[in-house]
Amino acid sequence: MDSSRIFIVGANGQLGTALKQQYPDAQSADIDELDITNRDSVNNYDWSKVDIILNAAAYTNVDGAETDEGRIAAWKVNAEAVGNLVRASWQNKLTIVHISTDYVFDGTKTEHTEDEAFAPLSVYGASKAAGDLLVSQIGKHYILRTSWVIGEGNNFVRTMLGVAKKGIKPTVVADQIGRLTFTSELVRAIDHLLSNNCDFGTYNVTSSGDPVSWADITRKIFELGNYDLNVTNTTTQEYFKGKEGIAPRPLQSTLSLDKIARTGYKPVDWKEDLEKYVRKELAK
Repeated sequence: MDSSRIFIVGANGQLGTALKQQYPDAQSADIDELDITNRDSVNNYDWSKVDIILNAAAYTNVDGAETDEGRIAAWKVNAEAVGNLVRASWQNKLTIVHISTDYVFDGTKTEHTEDEAFAPLSVYGASKAAGDLLVSQIGKHYILRTSWVIGEGNNFVRTMLGVAKKGIKPTVVADQIGRLTFTSELVRAIDHLLSNNCDFGTYNVTSSGDPVSWADITRKIFELGNYDLNVTNTTTQEYFKGKEGIAPRPLQSTLSLDKIARTGYKPVDWKEDLEKYVRKELAK
């Protein structure tokens, strides 16, 4: 695989940053050169030196997508722009790799498989489901469905470390269950699928290990950081009580990893990656 013929969309985001480290010779473009939300911009771009599009761009403000302005932005980036990239992939015979989310499901099943029917609860989830449907229409595609992503930039782990440094004893949601996914895991999975010419299609990709709640993860973060602080459990309903513009969340976000495991891929336990991540953050 010639990494110089890879094009990273959303190269400055959490996942895009990690992908650039994996593929330093990969191509990317800023919005002046390529605006993925503009059909003409995508159609007129010179794709002749590209074989693979890695789409790491997304509107991910889950609550923001519930506003009038955010709803438009979410659909523009998560669906319309994806349609533009799919069209370019089809016309130029490119492979497209697209990142999906557990939010395309309603979270009523304890574990989600790749073929579960879409049932999004939020605008964000609906816009991402639409993007998945568009990508699935062409043959040469990989959809990586993931959850609870942690990488460079603002994220839950950094927020909780900041809380701990201030000596705050937080109240954290305990009825949302899933696994963390570190961007390093997503990058490894993408590279595995591409390098091994795995069958095209949708694959669940998260870190492995026991599914837990956000409250459990917070306790683990405090343990790793040697912070002796109590964490109080709460429910999603109680946590957001009285707050307006809050998107509904799936309570069960655990994704089955059986399909990608059958390709020979072995995910890393989220506890291992969390320990490395916390050590790195505390060393700064």
